[in-house]
Amino acid sequence: MKMNRKYLIFLITLNLIFIGFVDAQKNPKSFELPKLKRSEEIVCHKAYCLVYSEDHEQAKWVAYVLKLEMLNGDAKRSNKFKEDPKIKTKSANDNDYKGSGYDRGHLAPAGDMSFSEQAMQESFYYSNISPQEPSFNRGIWKKLESEVRSYVEYLNEIYIVTGPVLTEGLPEIGENGVAIPEEYYKAALFVSDTCVEAIAFIMPNKKISSESVYNYAISVNELEKKTKINFFHNLPFFVERSVEKRVNIEFWENLK
Repeated sequence: MKMNRKYLIFLITLNLIFIGFVDAQKNPKSFELPKLKRSEEIVCHKAYCLVYSEDHEQAKWVAYVLKLEMLNGDAKRSNKFKEDPKIKTKSANDNDYKGSGYDRGHLAPAGDMSFSEQAMQESFYYSNISPQEPSFNRGIWKKLESEVRSYVEYLNEIYIVTGPVLTEGLPEIGENGVAIPEEYYKAALFVSDTCVEAIAFIMPNKKISSESVYNYAISVNELEKKTKINFFHNLPFFVERSVEKRVNIEFWENLK
């Protein structure tokens, strides 16, 4: 029996996708990193990497892998905010936030860094900080951070990208002109031998009543359109295209 040529090409394509996916899983460390643009330079610390926006004096995005063992450490919260020595143009500093009325909000949360004293201290670099309304930082944003940590208790490992939505003309604080974002986002990816799922959230930088974080859930595709950032591009193309267009809230919400 002769096999239809188109069907044969389809099978070969599926096989190549599978092989590519398996290879990617053998080297998964870069799943969390968005695609760099020509003008961008990546800066990495012990537990996270980022791209810094000098125009906004904060990170465009912060990416890291969150593993279950990272949540069981005894490193104490340092609360010692400091300039990031790896930012060539210099990052924001204490004076930028002093008397501003805004919280120094973490992008990669200190709560994810208890596994290492170094990681904890580096989470207080100003490159990982953004001006957040106090009620937002201590409210629904904190709630979202906790929700994402709960995923790891069941999935063991996820890939996270988080940051502010940076646009032109944002109001600023401080001598260095730290932009005050109107919105913040977080994207999470889970990859296993049998399952790939992703979810994104985008939230306004303001007081929000006690709502479910899933009221702010969107697809990764929608987040990419909003931020102009290409997330999870290291997934095989067809896997990326499939997982980024859907919002499977039930998968994430039922991890209890």
